Amino acid sequence: MSTIVDEIIELFDTKGREPYGEDVSVAEHGLQCAALADREGAGEALVVAALLHDVGHLIEDPDDGYGVHRHDAGGAAFLARHFPEAVVAPVRMHVAAKRYRVAVDPGYAARLSAASTHTLAHQGGPMSPDEVREFEADPHLAAALRLREWDDHGKVDGLDVAPIEAYRDRMQRLLTG
Repeated sequence: MSTIVDEIIELFDTKGREPYGEDVSVAEHGLQCAALADREGAGEALVVAALLHDVGHLIEDPDDGYGVHRHDAGGAAFLARHFPEAVVAPVRMHVAAKRYRVAVDPGYAARLSAASTHTLAHQGGPMSPDEVREFEADPHLAAALRLREWDDHGKVDGLDVAPIEAYRDRMQRLLTG
């Protein structure tokens, strides 16, 4: 019997190895983000969100060499069928968190990778003042911003991190049904 966790691991092991404009694959990136979350002592749901935040790249056809521009929405919809909001919300919000950071931090855009800069143009660019206020009111704001930091730093070619199997039990414990 195949479970959603088996499906996710299979996606990481197959489609996750494909390039998407960064120096690392989607799978390497997710594993690095989860390792960063673990290192910071994030809770189990946020570690799994960090691991799976780019799953939308693995379940949809890419828009271009940089993957799926709106992978946040597709990934969150996919995960929402199986995981709690504590996992889904940061995934859904991680692109918005990039747009937010560009809007409120004048130096942030210059620190983005080339791929993140490219996709930002297809994701709506910096938030408007109204979007900023709405984003700041979201109860998952802190989690989304933490995930965004890991997302920005989890792009180190050749970094040795735990394999996807190391997260199987955590994912399994968080399943909603």
